[in-house]
Amino acid sequence: MTKVILIADDEPQLRLLVRITLEDDDYAIYEAEDGQQALELAEKVSPDLFLLDNMMPGYSGIEVCQRLRMNPKFIHHPIIMLTAKSQQHDIAAGKTAGVDHYLIKPFSPLELMHLVEAVLS
Repeated sequence: MTKVILIADDEPQLRLLVRITLEDDDYAIYEAEDGQQALELAEKVSPDLFLLDNMMPGYSGIEVCQRLRMNPKFIHHPIIMLTAKSQQHDIAAGKTAGVDHYLIKPFSPLELMHLVEAVLS
Protein backbone atom coordinates (compact mmCIF):
# COMPACT_ATOMS: atom_id res chain seq x y z
CA MET A 1 0.00 0.00 0.00
CA THR A 2 1.34 3.43 -0.99
CA LYS A 3 2.25 5.69 1.93
CA VAL A 4 1.57 9.41 1.64
CA ILE A 5 4.36 11.80 2.66
CA LEU A 6 3.99 15.56 2.98
CA ILE A 7 7.16 17.66 2.74
CA ALA A 8 6.81 21.28 3.87
CA ASP A 9 9.84 23.43 3.09
CA ASP A 10 10.21 26.86 1.52
CA GLU A 11 13.31 25.74 -0.41
CA PRO A 12 12.29 24.23 -3.79
CA GLN A 13 15.67 22.47 -4.08
CA LEU A 14 15.16 20.63 -0.81
CA ARG A 15 11.64 19.56 -1.77
CA LEU A 16 13.07 18.27 -5.07
CA LEU A 17 15.83 16.37 -3.24
CA VAL A 18 13.24 14.71 -0.98
CA ARG A 19 11.01 13.86 -3.94
CA ILE A 20 13.90 12.34 -5.92
CA THR A 21 15.12 10.43 -2.85
CA LEU A 22 11.77 8.96 -1.80
CA GLU A 23 9.37 8.89 -4.72
CA ASP A 24 8.67 5.39 -5.96
CA ASP A 25 5.76 2.96 -5.92
CA ASP A 26 5.83 2.83 -2.11
CA TYR A 27 5.51 6.59 -1.48
CA ALA A 28 3.34 9.38 -2.85
CA ILE A 29 4.99 12.75 -2.17
CA TYR A 30 3.05 15.99 -1.70
CA GLU A 31 4.78 19.35 -1.36
CA ALA A 32 3.96 22.54 0.52
CA GLU A 33 6.07 25.68 0.41
CA ASP A 34 4.92 27.11 3.74
CA GLY A 35 3.21 26.12 6.98
CA GLN A 36 -0.28 27.30 6.02
CA GLN A 37 -0.19 25.34 2.77
CA ALA A 38 1.08 22.28 4.70
CA LEU A 39 -1.89 22.39 7.07
CA GLU A 40 -4.37 22.80 4.21
CA LEU A 41 -2.78 19.98 2.20
CA ALA A 42 -2.71 17.72 5.27
CA GLU A 43 -6.50 17.92 5.49
CA LYS A 44 -6.85 17.03 1.80
CA VAL A 45 -4.37 14.13 1.49
CA SER A 46 -4.09 12.81 5.09
CA PRO A 47 -0.35 12.04 5.05
CA ASP A 48 1.12 9.03 6.82
CA LEU A 49 4.30 11.04 7.51
CA PHE A 50 5.17 14.72 7.75
CA LEU A 51 8.60 16.14 6.86
CA LEU A 52 8.72 19.73 8.13
CA ASP A 53 11.27 22.49 7.82
CA ASN A 54 11.46 24.58 10.98
CA MET A 55 12.02 27.98 9.38
CA MET A 56 9.24 28.71 6.88
CA PRO A 57 7.20 31.80 6.06
CA GLY A 58 3.98 32.11 8.02
CA TYR A 59 3.77 29.16 10.38
CA SER A 60 7.09 27.63 11.40
CA GLY A 61 7.56 23.87 11.44
CA ILE A 62 7.13 23.97 15.23
CA GLU A 63 3.80 25.79 14.86
CA VAL A 64 2.66 23.34 12.17
CA CYS A 65 3.62 20.45 14.43
CA GLN A 66 1.67 21.94 17.35
CA ARG A 67 -1.42 22.39 15.18
CA LEU A 68 -1.13 18.85 13.81
CA ARG A 69 -0.85 17.43 17.33
CA MET A 70 -4.04 19.30 18.34
CA ASN A 71 -5.91 17.61 15.49
CA PRO A 72 -7.16 14.12 16.52
CA LYS A 73 -6.71 13.00 12.91
CA PHE A 74 -2.92 13.54 13.07
CA ILE A 75 -2.09 13.18 16.75
CA HIS A 76 -0.15 9.93 16.24
CA HIS A 77 1.24 10.51 12.74
CA PRO A 78 5.05 10.66 12.68
CA ILE A 79 6.71 14.04 12.19
CA ILE A 80 10.33 14.44 11.11
CA MET A 81 11.86 17.91 11.35
CA LEU A 82 14.33 18.74 8.59
CA THR A 83 16.18 21.78 9.86
CA ALA A 84 19.43 23.68 10.11
CA LYS A 85 18.48 24.64 13.68
CA SER A 86 20.52 22.14 15.65
CA GLN A 87 20.93 23.80 19.04
CA GLN A 88 19.70 21.83 22.05
CA HIS A 89 16.98 24.41 22.83
CA ASP A 90 15.68 24.13 19.23
CA ILE A 91 15.51 20.35 19.47
CA ALA A 92 13.87 20.56 22.91
CA ALA A 93 11.24 22.98 21.55
CA GLY A 94 10.51 20.54 18.73
CA LYS A 95 10.20 17.58 21.06
CA THR A 96 7.83 19.59 23.28
CA ALA A 97 5.72 20.41 20.20
CA GLY A 98 5.54 16.73 19.23
CA VAL A 99 8.38 16.22 16.73
CA ASP A 100 9.35 12.54 16.60
CA HIS A 101 12.70 12.73 14.81
CA TYR A 102 15.23 15.33 13.65
CA LEU A 103 17.44 15.41 10.57
CA ILE A 104 19.90 18.29 10.60
CA LYS A 105 20.55 20.02 7.26
CA PRO A 106 22.56 19.25 5.29
CA PHE A 107 21.64 15.58 5.59
CA SER A 108 22.44 12.56 3.49
CA PRO A 109 19.64 11.40 1.15
CA LEU A 110 20.49 7.85 2.23
CA GLU A 111 20.03 8.83 5.89
CA LEU A 112 16.64 10.34 5.00
CA MET A 113 15.58 7.22 3.12
CA HIS A 114 16.56 4.92 6.00
CA LEU A 115 14.78 7.07 8.60
CA VAL A 116 11.58 7.27 6.52
CA GLU A 117 11.62 3.50 5.95
CA ALA A 118 12.13 2.87 9.67
CA VAL A 119 9.38 5.27 10.71
CA LEU A 120 6.83 3.93 8.20
CA SER A 121 7.54 0.21 8.66
